[in-house]
Amino acid sequence: MSTLPHGAKNRTPTLRMRALAILLIGFALGFFVSCSGLTGHGEKQIRYELTHRFAIEDPQFLRSMGQLLGPAILPGNQVTALQNGDQIFPAMLESIRGAHESITFETYIYWSGDIGRQFSEALCERALAGVKVHVLLDWLGAEKINGKYLADMKAAGVEVERYHPLRWYNLSRLNNRTHRKLLVVDGRTGFTGGVGIADAWAGDGSAKDHWRDSHYRIEGPAVAQMQAAFGDNWMKTHAKVLFGSAYYPELAQVGRSRAQVFKSSPDEGSESVRLMYLLSIASAAKSIRLQAAYFVPDDLAIETLVAARKRGVKIEIIVPGPNTDSEIVQGASRSRWAALLAAGVLIYEYQPSLYHCKVLIVDDVWVSVGSTNFDNRSFRLNDEANLNVYDAVFAAEQVTVFDSDKRVSRRLTRADFKNRSIFGKIFDAAAGVLRQQL
Repeated sequence: MSTLPHGAKNRTPTLRMRALAILLIGFALGFFVSCSGLTGHGEKQIRYELTHRFAIEDPQFLRSMGQLLGPAILPGNQVTALQNGDQIFPAMLESIRGAHESITFETYIYWSGDIGRQFSEALCERALAGVKVHVLLDWLGAEKINGKYLADMKAAGVEVERYHPLRWYNLSRLNNRTHRKLLVVDGRTGFTGGVGIADAWAGDGSAKDHWRDSHYRIEGPAVAQMQAAFGDNWMKTHAKVLFGSAYYPELAQVGRSRAQVFKSSPDEGSESVRLMYLLSIASAAKSIRLQAAYFVPDDLAIETLVAARKRGVKIEIIVPGPNTDSEIVQGASRSRWAALLAAGVLIYEYQPSLYHCKVLIVDDVWVSVGSTNFDNRSFRLNDEANLNVYDAVFAAEQVTVFDSDKRVSRRLTRADFKNRSIFGKIFDAAAGVLRQQL
């Protein structure tokens, strides 16, 4: 059975032309990027497989995550999962409208539409009430924003900045986007996950035009780390340090979860988020569940996943199905599946709508959520931020969500993969040439 979208048999010439075009573009882009230095790769490039030295439940794992990669994993946090726009946007807007001291907000996507208007109005109202409001928008991701929103926010006293706008002197940073999705209110309540500020995320994720996504609210000591992640890019863009009790109040322990907010940027000269994912996979002893909006693993990630399977770890991955915002990324993803399927990795394609979740659950206790996709762009090119949670109860809740998504997904077998059309295979292989920039 072909994995191509319904009706693909009637689009064979189109697929052939797309595959050829993608192949030619890939070679041209690869040559240009290698000559221009736009890769954004850090100096530390991990090349060798991480071996299984300790399990997730071994105290050494938390020490490694908190000391090797940092920041510290802090106790006493309360983390609440929010599913789809129907839960996510009301919670974020309620928190914004209740702000007393400060709002810091960084996002990749901010588009025109009703959701964008609601956020703009809420931010303006708080700024006019005397709350310090700082908004950082990615120049590329927020290109569809209504200019009126920006004008209204600036008129109300909101400080709005664009991350790495197109300038002649800024071309070397053009490929480095902030993909972080961070909202911190009064330095006490934080939000992160996969959702963008756009009508595409409205709804319950069950219909074709309602994107399926997850977002998370956190209270407790780790919120200060989220604030610091925002402050990192705010300083780069605005050249101003945000500090004081309005941004960093004293935070008491309020829950049972140990957590850290983990950030990554090519400016730091490392591949920290890639190492975090690889170390999590290498430490798995029982199970790995991955919800991946964009899943384009490199050779080392494949080797690490296959090694986990060889030691008996059950691996399940949910990826987008027939509804996608990028056929090229989907094709590049499929070009990397052969070894995984051969090793017994279970891959499911979500059917109802576009799948945008980014969640890793390891051994029913370690959960990583946030903006990071499982691809080269997130691992090496973008600025990313994830919330890592060590809590068996929270993990069990996320497993329930994973299983619910799996029930409306279609499992791709090795036979399905082998028997997809010849032009589907050509398209996937051609798209795979571009994977370093996707």
